[in-house]
Amino acid sequence: MQANIGNTDKTVRIVAGLVLLSLVFLLEGKARWFGLLGVVPLLTAFMRFCPLYTLLGVNTCPKA
Repeated sequence: MQANIGNTDKTVRIVAGLVLLSLVFLLEGKARWFGLLGVVPLLTAFMRFCPLYTLLGVNTCPKA
């Protein structure tokens, strides 16, 4: 797996993931479990690899 997520993209994914995860604590009922979707952007941010980017041919990681 070659990194395809740059620093700005990583930061945005971390913030989005944390916001989604906060829904688990803010919402009530079954809707709160949608907040667990926040795990996906967090994992892709920390792994610096997004499988969807590979399929679409997107790479936000600067050339080394």
